[in-house]
Amino acid sequence: MISLVIADDHPLFRSALCGALRSEIEGITIVESHDLDSTLQCLDSLNDLDLLLLDLNMPGSGDLYGLIRIRKDFPDVPVAVISGSEDTTMVAKVIDAGALGFIPKTSEPATYVQAIHAILAGGIWLPDGLREEVAKQPKPDLSMQHKVTELTPQQYKVLCYLHEGLLNKQIAYELSISEATVKAHITAIFRKLEINNRTQAVLVASDLKLQMSATQS
Repeated sequence: MISLVIADDHPLFRSALCGALRSEIEGITIVESHDLDSTLQCLDSLNDLDLLLLDLNMPGSGDLYGLIRIRKDFPDVPVAVISGSEDTTMVAKVIDAGALGFIPKTSEPATYVQAIHAILAGGIWLPDGLREEVAKQPKPDLSMQHKVTELTPQQYKVLCYLHEGLLNKQIAYELSISEATVKAHITAIFRKLEINNRTQAVLVASDLKLQMSATQS
């Protein structure tokens, strides 16, 4: 029996994919999540999970932050990225970040099944049309994405609020903490990301498309 999580913020897509997979794979067990927080909660509560199908662009995931965070926190959970974009540069990044496959959302149900079985058999699955192009891509630099995953949840929120332009006093109000604690978080953020000021922090958050999920904000 195959057990998997579908992590995507579009309920209609999740519903359609669940129905298609249940009709194609007998006895499959599927759990759904809608943002990074709910996905992390699923992974923390489930035992013997076979595969996570992860949408890169759901709330809280940013660019590659969600994928790298999941690979760091749950290294034994195989991950395949599902996406509406087939940009080869991004596909190369997700594979380098630890995904075992990339499945375009427009794929037929039979393609999803083929990809799932290939990954569960220990392989890396890519569409035939992308495989050669991805192989030609230079090795991406994901060092900053990995540094961001070293932030605590509270530090991550502070970084996102810096990106939104909030002052220390406003961040303190939003998080129900003191301004001194906000300053301590900012100092820790600078140290962990190896940057020197708020402007650099905002640029990092912007470049990596960092955002909080609805349950974080």
